Amino acid sequence: MHILVVDDKQEVVKMIGDLLDQLGITIETAVNGLDALEKAQKSDFDLYIIDHLMPLMNGLQLVKNLKLKEHTCDKPILFMTTQSISSLEYLAEYKHFDAILAKPLNQEIFYKTINQLLPENTIVHSL
Repeated sequence: MHILVVDDKQEVVKMIGDLLDQLGITIETAVNGLDALEKAQKSDFDLYIIDHLMPLMNGLQLVKNLKLKEHTCDKPILFMTTQSISSLEYLAEYKHFDAILAKPLNQEIFYKTINQLLPENTIVHSL
């Protein structure tokens, strides 16, 4: 399982890393959308966990770019935001999100969402 976590807040990245580590999943991280796009072009990820508001390239711009690339267009995206989730429903990118979570993250909801987004027959599904 290969997951890319994209967030400019180190404490959020650490928390997500710790939560996924408990499931035996390792992550790669990016500090903004531009960094993430470069990593996505070099590696294959099973899931992208993307923050909304970041410098250089925000989460919405990253999602647009990922959906344009052949090797990333079909990968699930978990989008995180500090904004109201209902305010995102009107965005063109909304249809590209496989799930949206409000920050700060609720651990139980995070685990349920990850379980739903990961491919069948993974270690998470067997828990």
